Amino acid sequence: MSSRQHYSSDVTDAEWTLLQPLLPPARHDVRPRKYEQREIINAIRYLQRTGCSWRLLPHDLPPYRVVFYYFRLWQRTGVWEQVHAALHAQLRQKIGRDTQPSAAIADSQSVKTTEKGG
Repeated sequence: MSSRQHYSSDVTDAEWTLLQPLLPPARHDVRPRKYEQREIINAIRYLQRTGCSWRLLPHDLPPYRVVFYYFRLWQRTGVWEQVHAALHAQLRQKIGRDTQPSAAIADSQSVKTTEKGG
């Protein structure tokens, strides 16, 4: 990791150990990555934690265009869903449960309406 300011939203070493294998590997048919995936994740977490706009990312994190590119790429290719599912299964297994739940609960609410609109 670079020698930049530490943010409270940064991924810890323990979190990175779980997360890194779930992210797509670098492609060898394109130019090498300029920024580490961990720094991309740190920038996304900073955005999520602070609620700032993409353009207001601190300058010691990767440029917002790079961060947004990876965020959208991983969104379009289902990486976020795969990461969530894998971490969810690992957590269930860690607490001694089956990786898939055996039951689900559905909840709904009925709202009365009037016959006359407006």
